[in-house]
Amino acid sequence: PKLPGGRRPYVRAPLPARPVELRYDPDEEALLLDEGRVSPVPAGAWDFHVGGVRVLDAWFARRTEPADPGTLEAVRPSTWPQSWTSELLELITVLALLAELRPELDGLTVKDHLTTADLRTAGVLPVVESARRPASVLDHDEEGPEGQFTLL
Repeated sequence: PKLPGGRRPYVRAPLPARPVELRYDPDEEALLLDEGRVSPVPAGAWDFHVGGVRVLDAWFARRTEPADPGTLEAVRPSTWPQSWTSELLELITVLALLAELRPELDGLTVKDHLTTADLRTAGVLPVVESARRPASVLDHDEEGPEGQFTLL
């Protein structure tokens, strides 16, 4: 996806191998990861909060904060991988698009709540027994290439 106006965020200055600090320059619409630079980053993407937490700060912290030794969280790349840069660019774009929708979303209200009776009328409840069991290739007659069945 593209930012509003057809723009896209790009890496303007190479990101360091292990960035420590995340900052935002509102005048340049730039996200700064130490000496690395990503722009354009609309202010709405930078200021996007969920549950009182700035999303970009939380995303960055999750990837860069030291983890307790001996935990699964400690198993991570030793340097900043290209895939994280790609994730960051996508996240910036999605947050910018969501920020544009925020005024519309704030105006939405739920007037009629769904009830159990509504779900029964729609045939959603009660849940059929077969939906409560794990899927199994043994329950299915179709076979794929070389006799294999793929669960989707």
